[in-house]
Amino acid sequence: MPQFANLTEGLRFRIVLKPGVALGPGKAGLLEAIDETESLTAAAKRCAMSYKRCWVLIQELNGAFATPLVETIKGGTGGGGGTRLTPLGRQVLTRYREMEAEAGKAISAGIADLRRHLKPEDATAPAPVRQPSDSKRRRRRRDD
Repeated sequence: MPQFANLTEGLRFRIVLKPGVALGPGKAGLLEAIDETESLTAAAKRCAMSYKRCWVLIQELNGAFATPLVETIKGGTGGGGGTRLTPLGRQVLTRYREMEAEAGKAISAGIADLRRHLKPEDATAPAPVRQPSDSKRRRRRRDD
């Protein structure tokens, strides 16, 4: 299941390294998928992103760091090829995951405290909002 801010619990760790250069769950997940699959196509599928979106994110990352984080591997005589993390790419991913875990530990007590104040699961559905009848809407427009 793809991760979205409103569907996952806990910390969504994102760091801005400098204006215009950020590393967060999406890029980290993409780096991880590339490391595991050695294929940008497979990584895109795993991350529920288009191939083009993945390629743009990789270009952003490669352009932001002193040396690329991801490199392409040329195929042999039969074509093929692939994609893999460079040593710096693996180092950046590892450090990001370490920082994410450290931050999660640092705020776990606070998250637990806030969760104690949530409504029970079956009570979280919002009450239906009644729409005014057409005559009330017309009256309201005239009063504006």
